[in-house]
Amino acid sequence: MPRIHEMLHLLGRQTLSIIFGFGDFAIFTGRSFYSVVKARRLGRRIVRSVYEQGTVCLPVILIVGMFTGLVLGLQGYHVLNRFGSVGLLGTLVSLSLVREMGPVLAALMLVGQAGSALAAELGIQRNSEQIVALETMGVNGYGYLVAPRLIAALIVFPIQTALFVVVGFWGGSLSGSLLLGVDSGVYWSSVDRAVEWQDVRECMMKAAVFGLLTISICAYQGFNADRSRSATGARAVSASTTRAVVLSSIMVLVADYVITSFFI
Repeated sequence: MPRIHEMLHLLGRQTLSIIFGFGDFAIFTGRSFYSVVKARRLGRRIVRSVYEQGTVCLPVILIVGMFTGLVLGLQGYHVLNRFGSVGLLGTLVSLSLVREMGPVLAALMLVGQAGSALAAELGIQRNSEQIVALETMGVNGYGYLVAPRLIAALIVFPIQTALFVVVGFWGGSLSGSLLLGVDSGVYWSSVDRAVEWQDVRECMMKAAVFGLLTISICAYQGFNADRSRSATGARAVSASTTRAVVLSSIMVLVADYVITSFFI
């Protein structure tokens, strides 16, 4: 019996800890958006955040998008060739990219580069007490450090996802037409017939949700790096950055499933 009570006590404590974490994260995100109303010179910081999340990450998006399309074209050709449906290669590549792989892979790439950098930057600022100094001078840390990143994410993630998808289309065309002999006109005509406005709307919605969710998680982990009980100093920054990337990647897949379930 004592052992059962200990297990129940541990389970209850862990459950309350998870609930507290979700609540604290929701309050953090709400404060960040609310601080936009009172923030000053927000435009300059948004432009800088757009550069950090957009321009800096553009090469990764283009490279991964191209090779994703190349792989889809190669694998899709051999699968469809078994059924004599090679003419549907454009349909397979385009729908795979627009509905699922485009927004998910683009978000994961942005998390790996921009999200991890954000978590590490805020973690270092918290560790060196720069955030405390800002608040001492009367500067709202949420509005100055977090809000511009969230607004930039709502702008950058859909644009980067669209670039990823378009480059993926060309990758599929190169793989199918130039390497495997699929007629280019047939490929692009099937792409045009397959992609509908609902698919594009779902893709952009996923990109915006992924951007808001992942950047919020990365900012939250970095902003609260000092709360780590297992590490302090540089180790706390490293731990918060790792948690930010892992949790963001997991939530991208969870959110993808939830959004997809509403559209199917």
